[in-house]
Amino acid sequence: MAKFAAGGKPGPKKDLGLMAMTYGNVYVASVAMGAKDEHTLKAFLEAEAYNGPSLIIAYSHCIAHGIDMTTAMSDQKVAVESGQWLLYRFNPERAVAGENPLILDSRTPTRKVKDYLQQQTRFKMLVKSNPDHAKILWQEAQQDAETRYHLYEYLAQRKTEKAAAPAEKPHDPPVPVVSGK
Repeated sequence: MAKFAAGGKPGPKKDLGLMAMTYGNVYVASVAMGAKDEHTLKAFLEAEAYNGPSLIIAYSHCIAHGIDMTTAMSDQKVAVESGQWLLYRFNPERAVAGENPLILDSRTPTRKVKDYLQQQTRFKMLVKSNPDHAKILWQEAQQDAETRYHLYEYLAQRKTEKAAAPAEKPHDPPVPVVSGK
């Protein structure tokens, strides 16, 4: 439950990272420092080294989620272990080297999404106010997390052929200077 979704939000999460990957020339990473700090550091270093636009989507806990802020970093780990938050890196330079540009750094989920959601007051409130509807939404959230994980797993395992190096962009011709005389 939130200000603009008092009855819960049905439907899958929007996937900003997948959308950005479709451009083909954007470095994209999804990180959660509390889940795997070395993955976060690696993603930042790769993004900085990438010669082009980079997007890092970082899990950011918030007191408005209704969590215990003293355990917020370990809560991120539960988000990743449940598959609700995926860790990955998409580096277009890997395609030029003949490698799959997507690396899925998340392991197969070992926990239920419900384990993650039950840590937050905003989800517990829906259970208290409308338990039947909450049960349906929890099942949908679980299905969405499993579907998203399998999609990323499929994309990361695909064999790729060596991509052509980006073509040199032609330099703009010099602009003539016109004198006002």
